[in-house]
Amino acid sequence: MNEKIKPFDEKMQKSLSYLKADLAAVRAGRANPAVLDKILVDYYGTPTQINAMAAVSVSEARVLVIQPWDASALRLIEKAIQTSDIGINPTNDGRCIRIMFPQLTEERRKELSKQIKKMGEDGKVAVRSIRRDAIEKFKAMKKNGEITEDDLKQLETETQKVTDKRCAEIDEMIKVKDKEIMEI
Repeated sequence: MNEKIKPFDEKMQKSLSYLKADLAAVRAGRANPAVLDKILVDYYGTPTQINAMAAVSVSEARVLVIQPWDASALRLIEKAIQTSDIGINPTNDGRCIRIMFPQLTEERRKELSKQIKKMGEDGKVAVRSIRRDAIEKFKAMKKNGEITEDDLKQLETETQKVTDKRCAEIDEMIKVKDKEIMEI
């Protein structure tokens, strides 16, 4: 790969990483600790992720167990989960918090499928935006006499290949997540 394209490819990979994290947070009917990643608990005045203040484990296929290291944080974690948008009520037994993931309805599966497809499309838009920025930079380099017309065409072609590769990766990620959601 051309050295001039590498920084743009790295930006595209960051977009894919961001999308992957967003997809992991989508609830698919089975217990997944990643759904808690975006929930922050106000712990001694500092927004803290749950996995930084508690042991999070999957005890059964649909049950997530959160065991805080500091027992006084139990209520704070419970409150943060209740006010979050994951739509599940936690149960607190005094020592740990259990989150039961209900079976998804067909309607909810279709809704989630649409949601992840939109996320995939947003990811592709981000990748294409990076491609546009790269090509604009290469055209400016051509205008300044830093590269030749042939170099410009070569860079545009390579940039398009990288873009196509990243978009195909996004399609594959969406396909896998969609299959996971539609599984009963």
